[in-house]
Formats: sequence, structure tokens, C-alpha cells
Amino acid sequence: MRQAFRSPLGATALAILALLLIMAVAGPALFGRAAAAVDTANILAAPSGAHPLGTDNLGRDLLARTVAATGPTVALALGATGVSVVLGLLLGAAPMLLGRRARGLAVGFVQIAVAFPGLLLALFFATIFGVGAVGAVFAIGLAGAPTMSRLIQTLVAALERRDFIAAARLAGLGRGRVMAQHILPNISEPLIIQTTIGAGNVLLAFAGLSFLGLGVQPPAYDWGRLMNEGLDRIYINPLAALAPGLAVVIAGLAFNLTGETLAKALRITTGLGGVQVDDAAFPSPTRPSPAKGAPAGAAADAALVVEDLRVAFGPAAPVRGVSIALAPGEALGVVGESGAGKSLAALAIAGLLEPPARVTGQVIFKGRDLADGADHAKLLGTSLALVFQDPMSAFNPARRMGEQLAELGRAHLGLTRSEAQARAVDRLGAVGIPEPARRARQHPHQFSGGMRQRAMVGLGLMGTPALLIADEPTTALDVTVQRQVLDLIDEVRREHGAALILISHDVTVVAERCDRLAVMYAGRVVEELARDRLDQALHPYTRLLLAAVPFLDTDLDQPLATIPGDPPAPTSTAPGCAFAPRCPLAEDRCRASEPPLEAGTAGRVACWRPGTPLPPAGADVIEAMAP
Repeated sequence: MRQAFRSPLGATALAILALLLIMAVAGPALFGRAAAAVDTANILAAPSGAHPLGTDNLGRDLLARTVAATGPTVALALGATGVSVVLGLLLGAAPMLLGRRARGLAVGFVQIAVAFPGLLLALFFATIFGVGAVGAVFAIGLAGAPTMSRLIQTLVAALERRDFIAAARLAGLGRGRVMAQHILPNISEPLIIQTTIGAGNVLLAFAGLSFLGLGVQPPAYDWGRLMNEGLDRIYINPLAALAPGLAVVIAGLAFNLTGETLAKALRITTGLGGVQVDDAAFPSPTRPSPAKGAPAGAAADAALVVEDLRVAFGPAAPVRGVSIALAPGEALGVVGESGAGKSLAALAIAGLLEPPARVTGQVIFKGRDLADGADHAKLLGTSLALVFQDPMSAFNPARRMGEQLAELGRAHLGLTRSEAQARAVDRLGAVGIPEPARRARQHPHQFSGGMRQRAMVGLGLMGTPALLIADEPTTALDVTVQRQVLDLIDEVRREHGAALILISHDVTVVAERCDRLAVMYAGRVVEELARDRLDQALHPYTRLLLAAVPFLDTDLDQPLATIPGDPPAPTSTAPGCAFAPRCPLAEDRCRASEPPLEAGTAGRVACWRPGTPLPPAGADVIEAMAP
């Protein structure tokens, strides 16, 4: 909080808000008597040294009345804002907390209410509740509730489909606790901003109602009432109406700037808006026995060493004890079916997983233990680069490509604006994008899929990467562009001597581009072997993956080879080998205990029957593997 309020924005917000609160608390006490003092000798006096803003039709000092009106105006605005927030939360949370039929009614009601202008709703409710301060509070509060509830419904709907919400429900938390503990903390930042903006809008709405005679009634007054009274003399004494209007503007600015600062403080406190989850809310996931044997290639000068890496979301454990090592300049391919934990393991290595993910294990990069998240932040984008599988969602569609690359240079490399922009253009040219200076001024939608992927590689090259993690970098690209992108990654690796982790579903691509392969299944590395020893694979899963790859000489009259069945769910705690239900070689021992990852003839393998011949191909295999 201190860091946020020490910034120029925070200091300005704090100063204006402090001035507003001092006026609201001390104004009535210090200026109340002067504001109420009637002086018939100075009726409708012009501004002077004694009365800087002049006087009203009873000779009362307008400056004193403006300052004294701060307290009532702010109090009424906060009251109406509270009504909007409470009702907005109830309506916004209703679709999740209520049943399916009530959910549709709640969503439909909010959609209808949002269709009406807020001022029209305020006037409508004001006629129902009657004129006066109390009626105006409820009228404006109810008029602002639909906008707040629509925002909350949208945010809740986006989070409701997230995996960590499903994990909380699997852990047995009720809808109310899920809303209170997991959803509201994650949407607190936009709610704070919306609330403070709403408070500023409420001030304006109150001024409007009082100006129309529907708000505060005489002898009470607020800024809107003062503007109404000063309007008749706007051409004679404009300060009589402009001064309370300026007060409304300053108060609204105070609320808005404070909201921005609080939102910034929230990001600092919780880590980019993430919510800290109490581990006691979830049962501990079942932890498999640690892998035996050091990761292949582990050495004192290794570029990366990962030991017993685990990722859990409540009871779900999609990554369970991954241990790998890479030498400088070495390429490791990670293959496996969807849900094997490949991408989550890569994100955990890069330090990009936020709560409620729980990451344990040891990650040593260039001799530095990355247990501290600050080290991850310093290395990401400089020595550690990522290439995501969907560059369209990785790039901000509203910003120019050059700006997005330059932002990394300014944030991580300490470059000036001009230096970072020049570096961005240079990197776009380095990855083979023609006319990089012109392309840097374009938006992501103006790039083809292959060019966006090249730009993603260029983003990783803004620094000098010692490790490049490519998470399925050729997804949705045609074969020609795939080869170009993979050639580019190879060129980058050779030029910088960077280690590479290439994640892919395509075993042949990984076998062609990488020095070693790590085969993952159900969150574990089940086999690791050199590229030139694929024909010596020992694990049944690895051999079945290789057998499922079609070649030009594959007999088209026969059905393509597949692996029947599905991988286990991340929440599965069944004993034994995770592949046993699909394995044609499974026996009682495989179903009773999980095999450790140990050194084999061609690398490391986790299997109780490594190298045992598989049943004959064809119908016998399908029948033997059927669940």
C-alpha cells in the first residue's frame, strides 16, 4: 500500500482525498455558523474580500456554504454508492448462487434494467420514493445497481469456468464459500475501480437531482442545491454556480484516482490480481513416491535442473514429480497426450502459475534457485524466453506489435523508449519478418499466423535467452510455416547457445529437432531417452505412441493404430501405474504400486515390465488394451 501511494498518481490521489475528507469532517464545524448567518445588508452581494464567492438571497456567505456542504454531499453520495454495491453484488452473484431457473430470471432482469439510461431510472425511482435526501439516496443507488450487477455477472461467468473453481467445488465447498473465498477476491480490482467511478458518478447524479429540485430540500443544502440557487445569477455572479460545480469535479477526481491507486496496491499485494488460497481449504493431494535417480544430463554447469516439480490445484495434481536437466545448448522434447501436464510443467518452470496453483519442487536455472518469485520475474524475458502456442491470444490486439516488444525491453532490459523501439524493430527483422519498421507499427490482426509466431520468437529474443521454452509453437500452422518456425527456433538455439524445451504432440517433430525426449503421462515423466535410441524405447506408452504415427508407407487398408481409453483425471488417487488401465502388459503389481523413474538401457524409464514385447499389432492389440 505504501509503495502504491508513493507513486505520483497515488500521492496526488491521497492529497485530494485528504483535502476532501478534511472538508467533509471539519467543514460543517468550522464554516457552519458562517454558512447559516443571515446578513440582510449584504443580500446577493458580488464577490469581495469579505465574501470571495459573494452571498445568496439572505446574505449568507457562499464560500462558507460550499465548504459546509461537503460533509452532507459526500455522506449522501457514499450512502447511494453503498446501495448500488450491495444490490449489485446480490444481483450479480445470483446466477451462480441460485438454481438454473432463477439464474435465467436474474440475468434477464439485469439485462432489461441495463437497457434503460441511469438518469431515467433515477428520475423514475425519485418519483416513487419522493423528494428529499433519503429518497434520492435510494433512487440513485437503485439506478446504479444494474451497471454494477452486469459487471459482476460478467466477471463471475468468466471465472466460473476456470479450473480452480471446479477444484474448489470438488473439495466440497458450497456456492457461498466459493463465491466469498475464490470469486470475489479475484474480481476485487475491477469492483474497486467501478465502485470509485460510481461514487464520482453518484456525486454528479445527486447534483442533478438537487438541481432539478428532487434531491436535498431547503433548509438543508448540498452542492447541487447551491448550483440551483446560483443558476439565476449565472451572468451576474458566475462563481455562485461554478464553485459548487468545481467541488463536484474535484470530489469525483479524488474518488477515481483513489480507486486506481487501490487497484494498483491490490496487484502488488496479491500478485497481478491473484488470490492467495488457504491450503487448509483443500485436502493435500496424494504425493507419489519420489523419482529415483538423478535427471539425465544433470551436471554442475547445467543450464536447467528441475527436481520433483509438482503442481496442484486443490485435490487435482496435474504435475506429479517431474525431474529433468538440460545442458547449455541442449534440446529436450516433451511429448504426450493432452492433459499429460506438459504445458503446466513449463509454466511452473517459468514461474507463470498464480494462486490457487500450488507449486513445489526445485528449479535451478544457471545455478540460481528460483524458489523466490522475484528471480523468475527478473529472468523472464531476458535469460528465459517462452514461445506460446497461440500468439493471437498472447499479444494484445489493441496495441502495435513494436510497442509490445519494446515494452519488454523497457521493463526488463532498462532501455529507453527509443532504444527499446529500435531493438524491437531489429528483433522483428532478425526473425525474418520483412519490412520490420513498417510491421512494427501494425497490430497483431495484420500479421499472418506464421508472422505472429515469428514475432513471438522475436519477443523472446529481446534479451539473450539461455533457455527457450516453446509450447507447441506450430499449432494451427500449415506444414510449410511449421518448418520455417522450427528452423528459426533451431537457428536461435545455435546462435545464442540456448537450451530448448520443445513441447509437442508430434513425436516425429520432436525426434527430428531435439537431442532427447521426455515422454509424459498423467503428470509424470514415464520415459526419457536419446533421439537416436527411439527404437530402443522400453515403456509401453512410448512404444504405442510411436506405433500410432502414420508414415507414407502405412497400409491404408488397415485402421490407424490408436491407444484405446483415456488418461486418468488429475484428481485420481488410484494406486499403481497411471497407464495400467490402458496397458496391454499390465499385471497385478502394476495396479498395486507406482514404478519409480530409474535408469534403463536407453535412458530412464518408469515401468515394472520395461522392454517386454507388446502383443501383435491389429485386432489383438485393440482387444487386449480395451478397458
